[in-house]
Amino acid sequence: MQGKKKEAEPEAEPESAPVEAPAPVHDYDPPKEKVLIKPENQLNLSEEELDEDITKMCTANNPNAPSNVVRFQSTERAYKIEPMVEQYMVHYKSDGFLLHKSSEDAKKQQELERLEADAKAAFEAELKKPKEDRDGEDFEESKQLRNQFNFIERAIHTYNNPMKERGTVTEPPPRSTLNDTVNQAIIFDAYMADQERQRQHREMMKNKGKKGAKAEEEEKAPEKQKDVIHGEDMGKASKVVERMINQNSFDDITQDFKYWDDASDEFREGEGTLLPLWKFYCDKVRRKQVTSLCWNPEFSDLFAVGYGSYEFTRQGSGLICCYSLKNPSNPEFTFTAESGVMCLDFHPQHSSLLAAGLYDGSVVVFDVRDKVNRPMFQSTAKTGKHTEPVWQVSWQEEDMSKSLQFFSTSSDGRVTLWTITKSELEHSDVMELKPVSSESKSGEIDDDTALASLTGGFCFDFNKTSDHLFIVGTEEGQIHKCSKAYTSQYLETYFGHNMSVYSVKWNPYHPNVFLSGSADWQIRLWDHNHNKSLFSFDLNNSVGDVAWAPYSSTVFAAVTSDGKVHVYDLSANKHEPVCEQKVVRKANLTKIVFNPKDPVVLVGDDRGCVTSLKLSPNLRRALDEGADKETQIKNLQKLMDNAIKGEGNL
Repeated sequence: MQGKKKEAEPEAEPESAPVEAPAPVHDYDPPKEKVLIKPENQLNLSEEELDEDITKMCTANNPNAPSNVVRFQSTERAYKIEPMVEQYMVHYKSDGFLLHKSSEDAKKQQELERLEADAKAAFEAELKKPKEDRDGEDFEESKQLRNQFNFIERAIHTYNNPMKERGTVTEPPPRSTLNDTVNQAIIFDAYMADQERQRQHREMMKNKGKKGAKAEEEEKAPEKQKDVIHGEDMGKASKVVERMINQNSFDDITQDFKYWDDASDEFREGEGTLLPLWKFYCDKVRRKQVTSLCWNPEFSDLFAVGYGSYEFTRQGSGLICCYSLKNPSNPEFTFTAESGVMCLDFHPQHSSLLAAGLYDGSVVVFDVRDKVNRPMFQSTAKTGKHTEPVWQVSWQEEDMSKSLQFFSTSSDGRVTLWTITKSELEHSDVMELKPVSSESKSGEIDDDTALASLTGGFCFDFNKTSDHLFIVGTEEGQIHKCSKAYTSQYLETYFGHNMSVYSVKWNPYHPNVFLSGSADWQIRLWDHNHNKSLFSFDLNNSVGDVAWAPYSSTVFAAVTSDGKVHVYDLSANKHEPVCEQKVVRKANLTKIVFNPKDPVVLVGDDRGCVTSLKLSPNLRRALDEGADKETQIKNLQKLMDNAIKGEGNL
């Protein structure tokens, strides 16, 4: 018989959890129907609430991560909040060793396993063979000498000790490993401790050999603590670090300066180039002009630059900067002046003394070793300073009294000798530049022009062999040959320029030859025994400065107002320059000077920038060939003789 199904109780709802009915006791008992029983804490939800979708957002933020992490920033010297904080947390990490079947590593691994299985099967098969059927000794050796891991012979892994001579067998030096954590406080304490040790050592050496209570009191007396950060030792260390940083920053230019030469000079005869190296400029020289350049006679890499202005309406304070080729980023020394600096000159024996002429007529003497930014000596109205700008100064050899002396020339028409005494500068006028009429063509001063005002002197230069002989270039375009022994009369007057003579230079080898550059666009080569120039060169622009090369008697250079540098070699070409190169744009070149040892030339412009240039091989043949002084004099004398005869006169 089949029983009827019981109906579910009316209070049971379909939301209740189903509960299975108990199994029938006998096989013939019919199975009971499932009964749904509702829990007591079940919610009663409507159909709309059951169909509602509940969205949950998952974020990657770690609720346990800190949100206010603060770190000390050493650059800003303040505590700053870290904006980024790690939000992940590793609960478990395990490096796996499983490889995917399709990967290349898995294929290599399977191939190695197959080779090892084949080798193992072959080895076991060989063992199962009778002993007489085996390969004999080869099998035994392979069995003993093979490595069970990679099947490489063990003999390969052995290391044979090298042979040593008896004389080289020494004990190794002792070694030790040190490590520590340092910060600014520890470094400062270490510096202070080192300074204290040095102070004690100096005191010990100072008081060594002294006896008595006074020496003991001096040892016990505490010395004032020195400033370590701004001390002399720190200055030397920082300068070494600065040199190393500049050497790395300008490594390519340094290599060009030392080793590189223009290879194209081998294929062009009689032509050369100038390679730009460094540019020297600082913020203090804005709106100033380079008025003077001078190399130090002792240190060939150190040079001084004078800054001022040639314009009357733009006058202000002056500046002197001493630069080094080892540090093109900043000047080594700086000195300020109340008026614009017009000229500079280092003493040939005492290389630390620097004489300068100012726009207000004063002459000053600085000591570059002095840390105080003020001159050692300065002329005043009481001591007879010039009334017009001083255009050039030049040190002279010491006289019999062993006193330091230098000369100066100014627009007031005076050539003055300055002598340094213990307290002040003493002056004496060597020559008054009185005008000379062009009709006389001689050094005699006419009576009609004697009553006129003095002629302003722009430049002068002393002869290299005769210390008493010097030449002066004037605003009128005349060049006067003078002597310290005759203070009232010129030895000779040279007429050739129509405008102001900005530069005159004696040849460093030939005692009779000098060079002049003028605002009338011309450069003239003179023999002081002839009243007419032997060579004349037209540069189509105002000539700012001329300079002889220190390594050749026939090479000289000039700068013009259009920003070009002209280099002449009379032995190679008597008519045209061997190099004519534009160095700056939209600026006038004012000064030029050769380095006494290296093939480098410096040029200054009216924007306060100094540019260093390297001469190509065609511009410094005499330096490479190493010609002696007699050969240099003969080369120039031959050109002069031809010019006097009319064969080489331009």
